[in-house]
Amino acid sequence: MKIGLYFGSFNPIHIGHLVIANHMAEHSELNEIWFVVTPHNPFKKKSSLLDNYQRLEMVHLATESYDKLKPSDIEFNLPQPNYTVNTLAYLQEKHPKHEFALIMGEDNLNSFHKWKNYEVILENHHIYVYPRISENKAPVHLLNHEKIHAVNAPIMQISSTNIRNAIKNSKNVRPLLPQQVWKYLDDMNFYR
Repeated sequence: MKIGLYFGSFNPIHIGHLVIANHMAEHSELNEIWFVVTPHNPFKKKSSLLDNYQRLEMVHLATESYDKLKPSDIEFNLPQPNYTVNTLAYLQEKHPKHEFALIMGEDNLNSFHKWKNYEVILENHHIYVYPRISENKAPVHLLNHEKIHAVNAPIMQISSTNIRNAIKNSKNVRPLLPQQVWKYLDDMNFYR
């Protein structure tokens, strides 16, 4: 089975994340997309970042009605700070029958060469890239790499930061969030 790993803080998960993940599951060779919730770095003070398990709960709520989209807390138990190459090695060892690929925005491909052991990642895993509106276009040599696949997913101009700020300013963000996620945020009084 081919699994696409979609890493993020998902603070909160929004419809843009779901649109991209679902597009990858339906329009690429990937069978499932795992939302890998990245843990809070204990050395960084970020008051707007919800607790790991609160963010995981939102991903659970957002994906429960999608067969091909799954939440993952795999990084919660790995030593911090963690690197993607370590997560991939751990997952491959734990699930030897699965093939793991990365999902990333085109702008992230620009700094991919700075990732720890990026050559090892590229040697052993495919990368599925979705378009983003950004000045930072991916380097041509990477876009032409045999393991990198550009997927013509919809361009989503929705950001978790803007959603948090809107909630803080008492704006209605319901259309930007899955219904269950909006209800959870509202019930818990988050980001206010």
